[in-house]
Amino acid sequence: MKNLVILGGGYGGMRVLARLLPNQLPEDVSITLIDRVPYHCLKTEYYALAAGTISDQHIRVSYPEHPRLKIQYGDITEINIDDKQIHLQGQEPVTYDDLIIGLGCEDKYHNVPGADIYTHSIQSIEKSRKTYQTLNNLPSGAIVSIVGAGLSGIELASELNESRPDLKVKLFDRGNRILSAFPERLSKYVENWFNSRSVEVINNSNITRVEEGILYNHEDQIKSDVIVWTAGIQPNKVVREMNAEKDKQGRIILTKYHNIPNNEHVYVVGDCASLPHAPSAQLAEGQAEQIVQVLLKRWKGESLPESLPVIKLKGIMGSLGKKHGFGLVAERPITGRVARLIKSGILWMYKYHNG
Repeated sequence: MKNLVILGGGYGGMRVLARLLPNQLPEDVSITLIDRVPYHCLKTEYYALAAGTISDQHIRVSYPEHPRLKIQYGDITEINIDDKQIHLQGQEPVTYDDLIIGLGCEDKYHNVPGADIYTHSIQSIEKSRKTYQTLNNLPSGAIVSIVGAGLSGIELASELNESRPDLKVKLFDRGNRILSAFPERLSKYVENWFNSRSVEVINNSNITRVEEGILYNHEDQIKSDVIVWTAGIQPNKVVREMNAEKDKQGRIILTKYHNIPNNEHVYVVGDCASLPHAPSAQLAEGQAEQIVQVLLKRWKGESLPESLPVIKLKGIMGSLGKKHGFGLVAERPITGRVARLIKSGILWMYKYHNG
């Protein structure tokens, strides 16, 4: 019996399970899923958990059940591709025949002194829970500084403004305008939304240091009761320490079939994979679809196609609280209630048609 090991029950891992189970998995293959928590987490909604507008029950999706699916919980300490073993803290190593690495990402602090010590995070469900406790125990009038005005920072700032309008929220952005990579119409819409709700957007910022209760923008000291870091990501530490070729961001370089060069038994999906697009749930799911097709052909001894289709992303959606949103669908900017309804619909479909 061959053992397919999937590291991480994120969007990529879940899509692999959804495509192989219940009927596509060959009779001579079993699956071992390794994760730290006993359910799939909707990471795109961690901002709302941290802001206190939803509970973590809302962002859990059960793993599927199957006689040849084993779910093992634990902290992965090493991926040894030479010995085909996964090392877990306090447990016996797990051996694989084929491996899919989907361990996600961590905060990247860009060597800013104190950032890793004095800031809070929304990169994992555990850290999002702690951020929620800290934010929602603040007294009225407290200052919350959010570093990084990408999608996560914008959604957290807007949700926190609705959850705790008595707090003073500051959002630090490195660019001349929010969402500088997107059409100016979207930037203006989001900035106007923040301005109308007294969320302070600080453009052209450069965070040089973080101390307890103090954020340094350039050399200006900004008093902050809580600082949340949403200013960049990097692959999971275990992946960064792997013996494999990586790009400048520390992501693993892959062949066109999503496996590492010269090793057709190790695949990488999601935030840890070096791909031309920015990491996203959509991209991880698109990769997972293709990895399943490659695995099925290799298991059957069939030849692979000369190339795989380009993964097409449908767009990007962001929320501004519970009633407004923004996004790009087929390169077309969408704002307002319609954008928020689209995002809510996508989330509902995902949650109730997986697991």
